[in-house]
Amino acid sequence: MSDNGAVISAKGVTKVFKDFWGRPKVRAVDEMDLEVHRGEVFGLLGPNGSGKSTTVKMLLGLLYPTRGRLSVFGESPRVVKIKARIGYLPEESYLYRYLDSNETLDFFGRLFDLEGPTRTERIEQLLDMVGLTQARRRRVGEFSKGMSRRIGIAQALINDPDLIILDEPTSGLDPLGCREVKELIQNLSRRGKTVLLSSHLLSDVEDVCDRVAILYNGHIQAQGPIKELLARPDVFRVTAPVMERDRMERLLEEMRQEVGRDAVRVDTPTRSLESFFLEVVERARAAQPDSSGAAAGGPVANYLAASGDAQPAESILDRLAQAPAAEPTEPTTEPAPGEAAAPVEPQLDSQRLAALVTSAEKPGEPEQQPAESAAESATKAEEQADTQLLQGLLAGKNDASAKGQDEER
Repeated sequence: MSDNGAVISAKGVTKVFKDFWGRPKVRAVDEMDLEVHRGEVFGLLGPNGSGKSTTVKMLLGLLYPTRGRLSVFGESPRVVKIKARIGYLPEESYLYRYLDSNETLDFFGRLFDLEGPTRTERIEQLLDMVGLTQARRRRVGEFSKGMSRRIGIAQALINDPDLIILDEPTSGLDPLGCREVKELIQNLSRRGKTVLLSSHLLSDVEDVCDRVAILYNGHIQAQGPIKELLARPDVFRVTAPVMERDRMERLLEEMRQEVGRDAVRVDTPTRSLESFFLEVVERARAAQPDSSGAAAGGPVANYLAASGDAQPAESILDRLAQAPAAEPTEPTTEPAPGEAAAPVEPQLDSQRLAALVTSAEKPGEPEQQPAESAAESATKAEEQADTQLLQGLLAGKNDASAKGQDEER
């Protein structure tokens, strides 16, 4: 715990993300001053890209501030013993889908080195608290999103944390589940737990949070007790029992004397958190038009324009479809009148080619018949065979003579 009793203390915290060359790329959090005290439910609000996730990661020790001082329970968030006092529910429940509810809680309990009897007792109580006792043997991968959020809330509380960070805890839950979660947050606050809540459901934040901070483009644009932020000091409201309007317009003292002092009270009317949130963001956007997060929506892109709103450019396929069809390239069987047929390559015939070569060498003689060319080819083949046989016999005789001379030696 810090000297001033703050569970979370941030003084001038800045986080700058750099590119590959070390040049500043995005200033996600800029000079943030923040304090969250014990037993408080604190809401961290802002549009997408405003720095909420970066702030949460720095509180968990996953990121280190570029400048400034950030402490949790008076020490750095990277200290292991500090991490053991924090419970965290991410926006998406990253659970092992092949484990059931009992095995999932047992796994996280072992990570915190809880003893077996303590772990078993807490698992029973948590499953009953989140309404998953009947589904304790079902695999987490079969759960709906609402059931996954329930088991996620249970795993965030298995270590009995002093600081609980909840990111969209009611996402995917039905109205009854949302009411149960909000009641759970209030009960944890009454027991001295500190809850940091980040949510886009502003009605839920308004119901459970004591103080809120609204971020935009890394800056805290508004911070304080939710009742004070939503109050309108320039307007007063008087409540009274049902009565005629003219009687309500009389002097306040006369009315109090008539219906009783306790029945009439004067307070400051409030507006909804959603309207105040939008007003703060719009004011911040006007002062800082350039934002690293999501900006206000613009007109529909040209390529998504509805039919008739814009004429699309003529594509290549359209031009090809409008072009005349090409003439067939394959030759027809019969040429058109007055036109010559396209030449066709002849098939290669070795015997016919030999005959043509012979006739080319003897231009004065008529071309021989294919039968005579075949006979001449057969005669030449027999002569070549006899020559090869004779050469073989002579070679064998020479080898035998050489072998005899070697033996005599």
